[in-house]
Amino acid sequence: MKSLKLACPLFSVLLLAVAAPLSAQTKVTKADFGKLPDGSVVDVYTLSDATLNVRIMTFGAHIISVKAPDKNGAVADVVLGYDTLAGYLADNKTYMGSIVGRYGNRIAKGQFTLDGKKYQLPLNNNGNTLHGGIIGFDRKNWTAKQVPNGVELTVVSPDGDQGFPGKLTASVKYTLVGDKLRMDYNATTDKPTVINLTNHTYFNLAGKGDILGDILTINADKYTPTDAGLIPTGVLAPVAGTPFDFNKPTAIGARIHEPNDQLKIGGGYDHNYVLKANHSPVNLLAAPAAVVVDPGSGRTLKVFTTEPGVQFYAGNSLDGSFKGRDGMVYAKNTGFCLETQHYPDSPNEPKFPTTTLLVGQPYHTSTIFEFTVTK
Repeated sequence: MKSLKLACPLFSVLLLAVAAPLSAQTKVTKADFGKLPDGSVVDVYTLSDATLNVRIMTFGAHIISVKAPDKNGAVADVVLGYDTLAGYLADNKTYMGSIVGRYGNRIAKGQFTLDGKKYQLPLNNNGNTLHGGIIGFDRKNWTAKQVPNGVELTVVSPDGDQGFPGKLTASVKYTLVGDKLRMDYNATTDKPTVINLTNHTYFNLAGKGDILGDILTINADKYTPTDAGLIPTGVLAPVAGTPFDFNKPTAIGARIHEPNDQLKIGGGYDHNYVLKANHSPVNLLAAPAAVVVDPGSGRTLKVFTTEPGVQFYAGNSLDGSFKGRDGMVYAKNTGFCLETQHYPDSPNEPKFPTTTLLVGQPYHTSTIFEFTVTK
C-alpha cells in the first residue's frame, strides 16, 4: 500500500507534465476601447498565443490588429486599421476589418423578390446596395462573450432592418489556435430572408508599402464578370488567358494595369472567384481558397473556407483620405481583401448558389486565416 501511495503522486505529476502542452489555450483578455456617441461601451478582446496576437472589437466585430512574425522573427501588424475607436467611426467608406451583412457585397438596385414579395433596400453604392445597406452589421455594436481560445460576438437584426425581412440573429466566433485564426458564422431567422456574411479585413503582409509585389494564388478556374456597377452579369467566365488567372502564383501587380475591360470597371481587381471542386465545404482544410506570399518578409497567408466563392479586392478605392496605424496613409493598393462568400447579387441570379435562409434552417459557414512563413 505504501508503494502505491508513493507511486500515485509521481504518476500524477508525469500525467500533468505530458498533458500540459496539449491543454494549453490561447490567452484571451478584454479591455475598454471607448464609447459610441450613444454612450454604449466598445470592448476589445485580445487573443494571443506563441505565434500570433489578434485584437477584435465589438463595434462591427472588427479585426483591428493581427501581429505576425516574418522569416527572421520580426513582428509586424499585417492588417490595416486604426489605433482608436474614433478612427473607425470616422471611416464609413472602407469597412476595414469588419463583419459585413446582412448581405456582404452587392445586390442590384437594392431589390430582390422572395416568396413572391419584392423587397427594397437602401441604395448606398452607385444605385445598388453594398454590404447590407447604410447601417449594416459593420456599424453595430455586437454583444460579446469569451469562449475557449477566443470570443463569440452576436448581433440581432430586427425584421425590416435596412429593408430585409425577418428577425435575424447572427454570430461570429473568432478562435485562435497556433497559426490559425478561425471564424465560424451562424445565424437563424423567423422569416425567410437572404444572408451573406463575410469579413472585410485588408491585409498588408509587409506591414507597409503597397501589396502589388505580393504573390497570389487563387484556387479558381472561373470568376463572375460584372457590369459597370460591379453587379455580376450571371456568366461564370473562365479565367484562363485573362489577367484574372491566379492558378499559378503571380504578383498581384503583374497584370493589374493591362487593357482589360473588367479591370477598368473595377479600377483593378474587385471580383468574385468561383472556387474549384477540390475546395471542400465539408473538409475545411482540404485545399486553400487562396494563398498570398510577401517575398520580402516571407509572411504567408492561406485562406480556407466552406464558402463557394471569394472576392479578391486589391484596395483600388483606397485614396489616401484615411491615415491608419503609425500614421500610415492608406493609399491605393496598400491592402488587399479576400472576402469568403456566396456570390454577389445571388438573390437575383437563380443559377448562383442560393443565399436564402428559411425558418428553422441554420446558417453556418467557416473560414480560416492561416499565417505562416515562407523562407
